Amino acid sequence: MKSNVGSVDKVIRIILGIILLSLLFFIEGSLKWIGLFGGVLLLTAFINWCPLYLPFGISTCRRG
Repeated sequence: MKSNVGSVDKVIRIILGIILLSLLFFIEGSLKWIGLFGGVLLLTAFINWCPLYLPFGISTCRRG
């Protein structure tokens, strides 16, 4: 599994992940479950790999 999430992408995913996870606590009703996508963003940020990038050949990592 080759890394395809770069450092800027990682920071953005962490920030958005935390924001989305907070929806679970601050929003009432069924709309709050959108916050679970925050967990997916945090997971992909910490493992440096996004499965959705694979079919499109996208990589935000710097190539050395």
